[in-house]
Amino acid sequence: MMKLDIAEATFPLGESRTFSFAVTPESLELGDEDRRFRGEIRVDGTLMNTGSSLRAAGTVRAHRAFVCDRCLAEGEREIALDFSEDYAKTPGETDEAVLYDGETIVLDDLVRDTLLVAEPLRELCKSDCKGLCPVCGQNLNEGQCDCDTFVPDPRLAALESLLKND
Repeated sequence: MMKLDIAEATFPLGESRTFSFAVTPESLELGDEDRRFRGEIRVDGTLMNTGSSLRAAGTVRAHRAFVCDRCLAEGEREIALDFSEDYAKTPGETDEAVLYDGETIVLDDLVRDTLLVAEPLRELCKSDCKGLCPVCGQNLNEGQCDCDTFVPDPRLAALESLLKND
């Protein structure tokens, strides 16, 4: 659990304190996404007194494994995601601040949400991935196959039938 002790956070307006955590994907309870992350997840940031709230801002760094959506090759990518959240002791201090009780702020939900929201809808091993041959399944990034993948334009099917009649 990532807890910031704010009992000593009565530092002057505009001043900040740094924090750093290393957690496992399992401790964040990412569900099915647990298996996608390799090694520990690093969280580095600052806690700043903004006057009306305490702002936690920083970066989440992790190694995420994936399977390419075009060629099905497995890959791993390092990700670095920025986060920022305001925390207030009482309602109404700021409109969009998350309320906290006691003398600690728990960052687990913020880090979990940052990781889950950044999940891509589609993941490619490289931007120019050629994918798989629709006939034999050959990974076209590794080399061409000899399959006939020509697909005639259906709008020209009537013209093609005229050529066959001759």
